[in-house]
Amino acid sequence: MTQIKKHDFSKTLPVDKVGVEERVKKFQTRSIKNEAKIQGLKMVLNMIDLTTLEGKDTRFKVEQICFKAKHLHDFYPGLPTVAAVCVYPSMVKVAKESVKGTEIKVASVSTAFPAGQAPLQVKIDDTKYALDNGADEIDMVISRGKFLSGEYNYVFDEIATIKEVCGNARLKVILETGELVTLDNVRKASDIAMYAGADFIKTSTGKIKPAATMPVTYVMLQAIRDFYLKTGTKVGMKPAGGISNAKLALHYLVMVKETLGEEWLTNEWFRFGASSLANDVLMQIVKTDTGIYQSTDYFSKD
Repeated sequence: MTQIKKHDFSKTLPVDKVGVEERVKKFQTRSIKNEAKIQGLKMVLNMIDLTTLEGKDTRFKVEQICFKAKHLHDFYPGLPTVAAVCVYPSMVKVAKESVKGTEIKVASVSTAFPAGQAPLQVKIDDTKYALDNGADEIDMVISRGKFLSGEYNYVFDEIATIKEVCGNARLKVILETGELVTLDNVRKASDIAMYAGADFIKTSTGKIKPAATMPVTYVMLQAIRDFYLKTGTKVGMKPAGGISNAKLALHYLVMVKETLGEEWLTNEWFRFGASSLANDVLMQIVKTDTGIYQSTDYFSKD
């Protein structure tokens, strides 16, 4: 197991909530020229983890979302694919077969997603099942109850254990920020996840409101920046849930660039967890290029 140094996570510095909110407002006022906008929108497409995480998911539903991942808009040349499709462990094998021959990754949620209320061995088995079926990436949830009870070492050890199980697969750690209540808790949970070995930190499961917000994401980006400056280790960021339109996605890219730099503006280090964002981005690309909106009928809902 990789040697991971623990820290006293009870002594993190408080977050300046007012300062965060003021900074975030500035990201939303940046003007983007037409050419840069199209480039940014294509970048957003390539950063999406196209997601279906419903109890009613079927083989056909997963095959359909994988087809969409590969063929976002065949009548508009030069578009990238999405970064990954994200599914339950039971659907990993279907997804893996469906994206075979492409660069699209298969991500799987695990550790008793979305609640995380299960014994550690169940979480380990859940993760191993997804990996054995071909998952390239694991999106795990932290034990929010343990975190909110102040059991930070428990949360740390659980993440480190799942990281070891992952081997070469990249690990995204979901904080479920809507349940963490404060920005101070978001910062603390981000630090715990990164020091425990997370390859990405992720805002939300998409099952709790509020999900991803710009202030929460900004605090997590600041944590990534500080961690990189201290350790030299890069960690990725994935806001998920509630980002459904292209304009908002572009604001997120501005925030990433100005906080972490252009190195993070690839799907290796930044992702959007979304199920409906791709359609609006596609419509905006066509509109920006041609001046004409296409009907939503031209795009599949799944």
